[in-house]
Amino acid sequence: MSAHIPTGPNGASFLRTVKAVAWSFLGIRKNSEFRDDMGRLNPVHIIIVAVLGVALFVGALVLLVNWVVR
Repeated sequence: MSAHIPTGPNGASFLRTVKAVAWSFLGIRKNSEFRDDMGRLNPVHIIIVAVLGVALFVGALVLLVNWVVR
């Protein structure tokens, strides 16, 4: 069984948005990929994925600190 991932009007998928945000978190982006993503990705989707990514990162840090302190 294969999962169907919906794409937006310009071919932007959820996984492409997650990939773009993840690379942006690391600060590693090719200029050509950045320009391509700017034309394809929905800014609202980018914001949602970025907020979720930050929440996961902060949550992981809190769990790590609690684990180390014990």
